[in-house]
Amino acid sequence: MKLRPANIILSIMAILVLAASTTFAAESKIDWSSNYITVTGYGAPPAHSINIGQARMMARRAAVVDAYRQMAEIVNGVQVDSETTVREMVVENDLIKTKVTGLVRSARVVEERQVEGGYEVTMTVPLFGVSDSVAASVLPQNTTKESFPMPAMSRTTPPLDGMSTGSSAANPTNYTIQREGIYTGLVIDCHGLGLKPAMSPVIKNANLESIYGYKNLDYNYVIANGMASYAHNMSQATRAGSHPLVLRAEKLIGMGVNPVLSMRDADKALVENQATHFLDKTNVVFLY
Repeated sequence: MKLRPANIILSIMAILVLAASTTFAAESKIDWSSNYITVTGYGAPPAHSINIGQARMMARRAAVVDAYRQMAEIVNGVQVDSETTVREMVVENDLIKTKVTGLVRSARVVEERQVEGGYEVTMTVPLFGVSDSVAASVLPQNTTKESFPMPAMSRTTPPLDGMSTGSSAANPTNYTIQREGIYTGLVIDCHGLGLKPAMSPVIKNANLESIYGYKNLDYNYVIANGMASYAHNMSQATRAGSHPLVLRAEKLIGMGVNPVLSMRDADKALVENQATHFLDKTNVVFLY
């Protein structure tokens, strides 16, 4: 392929930036509470700059290159579900690869400044959002939304509030649950279990049946808002509203991504969701 003169100049400039400029170790993180990936790239000017202006320009370019590199690494390392990372999806799907590459290139510069010995540039990419987000790039279209399952107790005891019965659960129930209808969201306490944040977690009951997952939700709502947020304490669990239902996970499965609730707690979540629909609204927070 024959390069145009402009492309040749750009290529030479890129080589000069990488060869002559120094980059420092970058800072990067995924904030699962605000649902943003943030990286800070650092660059130093080449040793033999012609003047201060050139030195600053070259240092900034090096910082930008460093930030893009870090952003690509962290985006590709995002856990999508219990079995898949973005990197694995990129390898298997050329369309997703193109979307993710474009996403990284569209990272927004939110701060830049000269620092002692060089320059730093901070960029962000949203995990969720209608466009230009990790979710929009990798999550497949959910064309068939499935209803939330019936509580297990309604499958082994007389139905609750007219709910239809189904097949028996593998783990028989011997309890009843009174619906309160007052909860604004769901908080699952996973402290000490080693929870690993993911874009598409699944909540399961003790029979390992899914009670909340991607298939139960509106696709556009998930892309825009995500399925859940992650917090270290209750003061950060604002997504679950002012009066959340707080339950304790018994364990985690699926590479530490999916919390498992007792049968009673899982049924409580399903019964209360029928009243205030907090699961439908993805008002879910995991404490870790």
